[in-house]
Amino acid sequence: MMGKRKRYSAEFKAKVALDALRGELTAAQLATRHGVHQTMISAWKRQAMEGLTLVFSGNAEVTEGIREGELEKLHAKIGQLVVERDFLAKASGR
Repeated sequence: MMGKRKRYSAEFKAKVALDALRGELTAAQLATRHGVHQTMISAWKRQAMEGLTLVFSGNAEVTEGIREGELEKLHAKIGQLVVERDFLAKASGR
C-alpha cells in the first residue's frame, strides 16, 4: 500500500531553493538538512531561477494582472455566498 505524498509549503520550498542557490552546501547536504530528496531540491532551485527570470522580464506584471482578476472573481463569489446565506437564514426563520 502506498502512503500519501508529503506536501511542502511554498515558504519551505522557497527556503530550500534559496539555500540551494546560495551554493554553500552540496545537494546531498541540503537534502539531509531539510529532509527532502536531492531531486526535489534541484526542481525547486530550477523553479526559483525561472521565477526570478519572470520577475525581471516584466511578465510578473502580467501574472499579477491575472491574479488580480482571479481575486476579483473570488470576492464576487464570496459576496454572492454571503447574500445566499443571509437569504436562507431569513427564509428558515432564524
